[in-house]
Amino acid sequence: MQREKLFQHRIMPVATIVIAIIAIWYVGAYFMNAPFQRDLDRRANVTSTSIEFFEKTMSQPKPTLPAPHQVASSVFENTFLRKVTSNRSLVYHAGVTLSSTAVGFTLGTLLGILIAVGIVHVKALDRSLMPWIIASQMVPILAVAPMVIVVLGAVNITGLLPKALISTYLSFFPVAVGMVKGLRSPELIQLDLMRTYHASIAQTFWKLRVPASVPFLFTSMKVAIAASLVGAIVGELPTGAVAGIGSKLLAGAYYSQTIDIWAALIAGSVLAALLVAIVALVGKLVERAMGAKPERRLG
Repeated sequence: MQREKLFQHRIMPVATIVIAIIAIWYVGAYFMNAPFQRDLDRRANVTSTSIEFFEKTMSQPKPTLPAPHQVASSVFENTFLRKVTSNRSLVYHAGVTLSSTAVGFTLGTLLGILIAVGIVHVKALDRSLMPWIIASQMVPILAVAPMVIVVLGAVNITGLLPKALISTYLSFFPVAVGMVKGLRSPELIQLDLMRTYHASIAQTFWKLRVPASVPFLFTSMKVAIAASLVGAIVGELPTGAVAGIGSKLLAGAYYSQTIDIWAALIAGSVLAALLVAIVALVGKLVERAMGAKPERRLG
């Protein structure tokens, strides 16, 4: 019974969406690759049947839009059939990007928490700092990344740190906003109760505000880790990096290797999903350790 419910409520909807996306992808690949294939056939004076023409559009070495099976084959080959140390291995490039993502996410989380604590406890910071934090996110990351790379490069700071700082720039904002909301989530009656017990500001912070903010923190951290990965990839683009998912995207763009570009995008998506899942798992473990009851699903 439970397996049937799991299939109906979770597996079936996801599988339906995936199948629909793949079908639309194949249709798009056909229509986008067909003009080039017709041109090739015309120049070679070749007449193909409909099935043969379709197969050709799905097997071009440098298609305008790669077919799903071409991308899947590239991901499988460069993930499982290459040595991890190989420059063509997606695992190797994902590991390089992951290192700057982890550093940037850690710095962004700490910075976001510190900013949130200051905003909640200092009214001047709430009125002056929060508008600037919001305004900072209006600047496109593609404009910020080259500036950071150039400025730090002028003082001989290169490598992981510039990419990590770009990740920090993207990841601190959701953490700061989420923590501000979490630290302010206790109700007035709860704060009054702490005053009744003559609790100090520090005791109220650690005993009431921090436990109440934990769910908000991990929710915002799931957004932050994905944003941090985006920042790490974007940070690799203006540096001309030779390793990382960003470098795979650059190399694919330079040599018109569209299949490699899409394979790198899939690798980045899988990496982001894994990172978000890890943060969610850690959040559940922390909440359970703090005494939260596991959620019960109805039906």
